[in-house]
Amino acid sequence: MSKNIIVKVEDLTMAYHDKPVLWDNDVNIIENSRTAIIGPNGAGKSTLLKGILGLQKTLSGTVEIMGKSVKQVHKKIAYIPQSNSVNWDFPTTALDVVLMGRYVHLGWIKRPKKKDIETARNALHKMGMQDYAKRQISQLSGGQKQRVFIARAIAQNAEIYFMDEPLAGVDKNTEKVIIDFLKDSQKEGKTSIVIHHDLNTLADYFDHLVILNKRIIAQGKMSETLTQANLDAADMGGGFKINA
Repeated sequence: MSKNIIVKVEDLTMAYHDKPVLWDNDVNIIENSRTAIIGPNGAGKSTLLKGILGLQKTLSGTVEIMGKSVKQVHKKIAYIPQSNSVNWDFPTTALDVVLMGRYVHLGWIKRPKKKDIETARNALHKMGMQDYAKRQISQLSGGQKQRVFIARAIAQNAEIYFMDEPLAGVDKNTEKVIIDFLKDSQKEGKTSIVIHHDLNTLADYFDHLVILNKRIIAQGKMSETLTQANLDAADMGGGFKINA
């Protein structure tokens, strides 16, 4: 495997209730990139992430992360699901949620140590959420909840971040905090794979792109992949036009 490819997917096919959702997809995610995944509604973007992470059954295909299976490197992977898929009524504090990021290293039986709590507090601080550590998660706004989930990934000290629409429904300030985090983590040598929905911010926020509509339409560097022809091929052309 090329040292520049950190996530390698070959011939991935997935289905819901025997209805194919993704067909024979090959995906190469470049190490230390900020990679966006885009596609129309129903394109299989979330399904692709879950298939890569082993969270949903695949019909065929292989996945390698850092040249190994997902199970072998799971401590180095953080997954931030769609906000609407989380039970926010669960009675727990923001700090407790972030501490969950330490359990991949501790195991579920061991209690977090002072060092782990300090790591969690530092992660909250990085997301500007230090003043909400004792706040019940259900009492936070949408943007604040998203920051807490990203703080959990930071506390895990992951090397690869998989994020499913982290910017959906958040305020502009939270959006900036999240993008600044992605850019800062890239400087630390980390990789982000992010499902994104706003074509207008793609080129500013990310440097690599995967365009999906049940099949991979195009993938590669943002400057080469974000083209009108590729968007049209994915049924995403619509009223959006690439600036010359």
